[in-house]
Amino acid sequence: MMDLGVLTRYSTPTVANAIELFELRPRDEGFLRPGLLCLRPDAVPMAGFAATCLVSGNKPDTYGRRDVYDYWEHLESVPGPRISVVQDLDPYPGAGCFWGEVNASIHLALGCVATVTDGAVRDLPEMRSVGFQALYRHVAVSHGYIHPVAFGSPVNIGGVVVRPGDLLQVDQHGALIVPVETLPQLEAAVLEIERRERPVIDYAKSGSATRAGLKEMVDKHLRNAPPWRPGSRVD
Repeated sequence: MMDLGVLTRYSTPTVANAIELFELRPRDEGFLRPGLLCLRPDAVPMAGFAATCLVSGNKPDTYGRRDVYDYWEHLESVPGPRISVVQDLDPYPGAGCFWGEVNASIHLALGCVATVTDGAVRDLPEMRSVGFQALYRHVAVSHGYIHPVAFGSPVNIGGVVVRPGDLLQVDQHGALIVPVETLPQLEAAVLEIERRERPVIDYAKSGSATRAGLKEMVDKHLRNAPPWRPGSRVD
């Protein structure tokens, strides 16, 4: 199993900053758009590989055609730990609710630590009590006719595509797609970002900061910082 410990020690904004040093993608890509609610904002960041599912509650003619048990088989085919990424296909998501105490408990038993969904959740206290994390769009009362209609294919959450097996990090800020190839040097990149930012923050808090001094610090430590490459030493 891949060591994802670095993704539980640092927040998604910190890791997002660190990923920028690898220059693998534009800064405005690789994360889900704002607006998702967080079930457990005080929980430590969680990480896992995406198992994907598309659900519907407004199409009872497809109810029962793809059994949830088949989706569980897909879930277990993804390396653990896992995060279930669920796209609600309905024009008004939340007519049915895929997530509650029962489904959260089942997913935990199947090695899933969290969900990211543009749909709805319910049983909020019970989901928190079992230790499941969720980023979600709506809160609902009933499960209605909600059911899987497809799984194991890319899903679109608020305009961002998540593919099966993508590595995700989730916390109170949102969800970040982490390039797997960054993992061996990711903590070094985090420490490099902190090394650059700390003098600016300390000077800003010194009580004697001036606008000219702040410009000098930002130029020196942030804007004009020397290039960093994986494997480079940090003095």
